Amino acid sequence: MVTDKFLPERNMHKGFRFSPYEAPELTPFEKLFDIFQELITHTSGDVDEALDWLRELDKEYDLTDEDYTIDDFIEDLKAKGFLREEFKDSGGQGEGEKGEGSLSITAKMERIIRQRALDQIFGKIKRSGAGNHRTGKSGQGDEHTGDLREYRFGDGLEHISMTESLKNAQINHGLDSFSLNEDDLVVEDTQYKAQMSTVLMIDISHSMILYGEDRITPAKKVAMALAELITTRYPKDTLDILVFGNDAWPIPIKELPYLKVGPYHTNTVAGLQLAMDMLRRKRNTNKQIFMITDGKPSCLRLPDGNYYKNSVGLDDYIVEKCYNMARMARKLHIPITTFMIAQDPYLMQFVRHFTEANKGKAFFTGLQGLGEMIFEDYEANRKKRLK
Repeated sequence: MVTDKFLPERNMHKGFRFSPYEAPELTPFEKLFDIFQELITHTSGDVDEALDWLRELDKEYDLTDEDYTIDDFIEDLKAKGFLREEFKDSGGQGEGEKGEGSLSITAKMERIIRQRALDQIFGKIKRSGAGNHRTGKSGQGDEHTGDLREYRFGDGLEHISMTESLKNAQINHGLDSFSLNEDDLVVEDTQYKAQMSTVLMIDISHSMILYGEDRITPAKKVAMALAELITTRYPKDTLDILVFGNDAWPIPIKELPYLKVGPYHTNTVAGLQLAMDMLRRKRNTNKQIFMITDGKPSCLRLPDGNYYKNSVGLDDYIVEKCYNMARMARKLHIPITTFMIAQDPYLMQFVRHFTEANKGKAFFTGLQGLGEMIFEDYEANRKKRLK
């Protein structure tokens, strides 16, 4: 009979202990730096405007004290390499004297802003050395699926499962006279690793800031986050970014923080033409276009160089040109995913017809969840071969 004295002592205090959440201690610089990053994104890289906003917030919410002021914060930004100060000529003030200085963000700060956008939308992602994804299809790759099959001519020796192959040889030929033939070989499948070439189109027409709604900042954040994701996690993929207003033109990733809306109409056709031209030069089999827009094409450039514009409703001539571009992209096996950030019923109807012509996809997101939808779609598209 087992008595209690032979049993281990019971701990009556096991379980989870919960305590109120305590925010991590931040230095005065860290607190201000977090706010400054958001402001510099909204002001399109205008340091003076961002600092003016920071001073106003300081007056209202007492962000600083006499021990650490906004001026101290600015000096720290320069010392840490986030801001640079450029001086104009002295203008006759005397030899060796500097003129008025202007502040601008550095390449280091641009990278910090992109990383912040990525963290906000996609969570913290560690750098991946290989930078490839699975597609869900077997093929030439180095990520094992766990599925076994017979050996086929051309399979690499590194993919042969020696354990399974030796077991087959013993079963087929017995233990007394060991022999290993081609028919005994077993191969473990690997995932085909696709590469993706993406063009991200961003509408910078004036309607992107109409009616008191800032649509360009969320679009800009998504572009920065997507650029950071691809360069850190999927470096074998390519991302090209273009903006379209009256015309369309490519922009480098480093210019994303400075992106602004202009006094433009929306030449969707020009944007699609440029996107397809970019993708034609890519060797990757997987190609796609992401388009962030408020959905209303209102401009075309005519063969003589003049612009045909119509901001009233949906112009049939312009709309039909858009449908033709969607069909052309479909023939080139380039799906277009439209992220529609306006909710007007007639514009949503246009996007539906446009998507049908391309056999692509459309997301009617508004501004909430725009980033999450784009990232989920990017990941999903990488798991299959787009045709």
